[in-house]
Amino acid sequence: MKYLRVPYCSNIAAATAITDVSFFLNGATRHSIDNLLWTNSGYQPNVSFAIAYSGDSILLKYFVTEKYITAVYHEINDPVFEDTCVEFFIALGDDKNYYNLEFNRIGTPLVGYGPGKHDRAHLQKSAICQIESLSKTASQPDAAGHIAWELTLRIPLSLFVYNNINPLTDSIARVNFFKCGDNLPEPHFLSWSAIDSPKPNFHLP
Repeated sequence: MKYLRVPYCSNIAAATAITDVSFFLNGATRHSIDNLLWTNSGYQPNVSFAIAYSGDSILLKYFVTEKYITAVYHEINDPVFEDTCVEFFIALGDDKNYYNLEFNRIGTPLVGYGPGKHDRAHLQKSAICQIESLSKTASQPDAAGHIAWELTLRIPLSLFVYNNINPLTDSIARVNFFKCGDNLPEPHFLSWSAIDSPKPNFHLP
């Protein structure tokens, strides 16, 4: 099991522009999402994230370099895991249920809550649309033909409608961070904390 202590950022407020949140997270510690799961192809995107929290939000930024940058889905709660996708799962306190927050490269969100993969309910769109996102994609591939892209997220604590977590200070949660692309030419599954399962399944404790 891995552990992560998330830093508090006192100079990010509700009125702070998402561009400033993105700039701040550029200087934060990055954590690799490098457990390659359920594939023998050897293809592995380069993925990391930076995370912090403010008085009213979780601040999260993904940094990705990969071959494929598909973004087919544009509506809230579309199956963005089929696109180029990054994900954040979180169970707060001793809650046996958890939230899955999934985003494609352009920030289209899918957010659910429940105890397991097949027993989940999407959050209301009115709650999900509170999430702020900023995406940036390199205009040219690198020498290997891979494209770099970034996604910054400001996730308000009010999104977590089934938990009272304001403020977050001294809170404990179970989390994992993922990168996937189920319908890409080279499907892949990566996690921050390793998963012990013979079949693809991010929805495990």
